[in-house]
Amino acid sequence: MKMRFYTLAFFFVVLYAMLGVKLYDLQIEKGDYFAERVNAMKELNTALELRRGQIFITDRTGGNIPLAINKDEPIIFIAPKEITDTQKLFATLPEGLGIDKALLQKALRDEKSSFRLLVEKATDDQIDFVRKLSREDGVRGVYTEEKQYRYYAFQSLASQLSGFVGFTEDNDQPVGLYGIEKMHDDRLAGGDSVYLTIDRTIQTHIEQVLKDLMTDYEAVGGTIIVEDPNTGKIIAMASAPDFDPNEYEKYPLKNFLNPAVQLVYEPGSVMKPITMAAGIELGVLTPDTIFFDKGSVTMNGRTIRNANDKIYGKITMTQVIENSVNTGAVFAEQTIGHENFTAYLKKFGFGEKTNADIPDEIGGSLRNLEKRDVRDIDFATASFGQGTSVTPLQLVNAFSTIANGGLLMKPFVNREEDPYVVRRVIHKDTAKAITAMLESTVEKAKIAAIPQYRVAGKTGTAYIPDFQRGGYTEEMMHTFVGFAPASDPQFVVLVKLEKPQVGELAGMTVVPAFRDIAQYILNYYHIPPDKLSPEEK
Repeated sequence: MKMRFYTLAFFFVVLYAMLGVKLYDLQIEKGDYFAERVNAMKELNTALELRRGQIFITDRTGGNIPLAINKDEPIIFIAPKEITDTQKLFATLPEGLGIDKALLQKALRDEKSSFRLLVEKATDDQIDFVRKLSREDGVRGVYTEEKQYRYYAFQSLASQLSGFVGFTEDNDQPVGLYGIEKMHDDRLAGGDSVYLTIDRTIQTHIEQVLKDLMTDYEAVGGTIIVEDPNTGKIIAMASAPDFDPNEYEKYPLKNFLNPAVQLVYEPGSVMKPITMAAGIELGVLTPDTIFFDKGSVTMNGRTIRNANDKIYGKITMTQVIENSVNTGAVFAEQTIGHENFTAYLKKFGFGEKTNADIPDEIGGSLRNLEKRDVRDIDFATASFGQGTSVTPLQLVNAFSTIANGGLLMKPFVNREEDPYVVRRVIHKDTAKAITAMLESTVEKAKIAAIPQYRVAGKTGTAYIPDFQRGGYTEEMMHTFVGFAPASDPQFVVLVKLEKPQVGELAGMTVVPAFRDIAQYILNYYHIPPDKLSPEEK
């Protein structure tokens, strides 16, 4: 019995002695190592935290579709103070990971950080190499982990609207640099999500249409916007060239701008309905007001002519819009009066920002009409969209004012926003009269017409100013803005094409693109026809 007692006692003494030796080894001999390991992991975990909120777009059912999310990707890092065999590390690591020796050397010299990132978004081969290095070669201090990155699920879809997350000289943590990522950076960084009005299906379609336009007509840029005129909600917004925010470093800075709100241009004849709206609202014009066209008009030593030098003779204001008669727009502006004309351009939102919830918006310019030495010729050219500048968003929003019965809405892309009426611009009867003129224009030209639907719209083909030598270049901007169904408009579409090298007139380029988009949206939303024959009814 005593022998058993002594045996057990001896066993426990030896066991406790072994534990004591082990604890000594862990706490004293290797204490610094494990402390560094803990510090490295704590510092790493802090750096890896990315609890950024997501950005969602939607569809016709109102669902939430992730546009910008957080995605785990493997990384490779080292803990410099854990490295015991730097010579072996230099001999194997740079080649095995495909990194520069200078990067490794800099990482090993870093005494401020307990860890140093070597490879982001590591490949399977790189991960396998690190595991082999640790398992078979016994190299300590090189690790793999997962880090959250911002990921854009549909690559370039709505990229100029979404923007992207990146780093700057002043920020060692990711921040929103462009678009919605920038505008709502604080909110997203805090973990809250943003829900956009953009319909993925329509957005995808307009981006394909724009891509085809750019290719077919060898254009350098373009913009398409779809707006709900009754609320101001932006259903789709695309510009080209665009970029993939997952690989933004591969693209030039200019691609990050959103031309829909950040670039201005002279729109051309698409502004004529705005001029007519002012005259009809003031009561000095009607759609049937007669004008006798002589083909040209001269003022301040400059002569304005109609396209292709056409002479129309006795025509109505409706025919001025149908045939896009420059001299007829000049007559309308002169009848309205310069002061009233400028006032109505401002009422329609030109010369000021729309205040849409999109970052870095600019307001266009009416300075040409407000300078000290303004002349009659300046107002004359402005009547048909030359000499003043607009953004595509201003223009589509102005047409939305006509489409919805006269109310200027504040455009918005955040689904949490409520529709906001900025002001009434024209009465319903005026809006109805302009809509009828635009509908007649589409019917006469036929290119934008859609069977069984009433469609309203107007083209604009404008020369691009020569900012170095003055005057205008031979290069053009093509624009079409239209809406449907004209009896109860559900959407307004703007299509703009910059410097097409093929196709001289907008009717050959952007108008067919509008028809394609309008037909697609009518089908997508199951909007019933408003132009049926008695037999079809």
